[in-house]
Amino acid sequence: QVQLAESGGGSVQAGGSLRLSCTASGRIFGVFGMGWFRQNPGKERELVAAISWNGLKTYYSRSVEGRFTISRDKGQNTVHLQMNDLKTEDTSIYYCVKGGPAEDVNTWYISEHDQWGQGTQVTVSS
Repeated sequence: QVQLAESGGGSVQAGGSLRLSCTASGRIFGVFGMGWFRQNPGKERELVAAISWNGLKTYYSRSVEGRFTISRDKGQNTVHLQMNDLKTEDTSIYYCVKGGPAEDVNTWYISEHDQWGQGTQVTVSS
């Protein structure tokens, strides 16, 4: 069993910042990407950001690129999502995701079929 513990959600005004963190624990083996999806009720899931095992390769959706930064503690199963210049459209439930076994330490890929956390609410008001 793998557990994903998320923290850092909350409410902020537009233009503000929040930092999400997620730690994976339990039966963890090998190398894997980690990242964040977000989803609002009745809406499609969006892959927001992902990062490789070694932290050197990242992915950002167009909607957050330049405002969000994903990072990963070296040698740790912990990822952070620094969210700056938040917009009302960033309001969502953010889910930490642990990817499946990766081919190499540079693979950031995660999918909606991988292990998900419980989610943390981010609310941005105007």
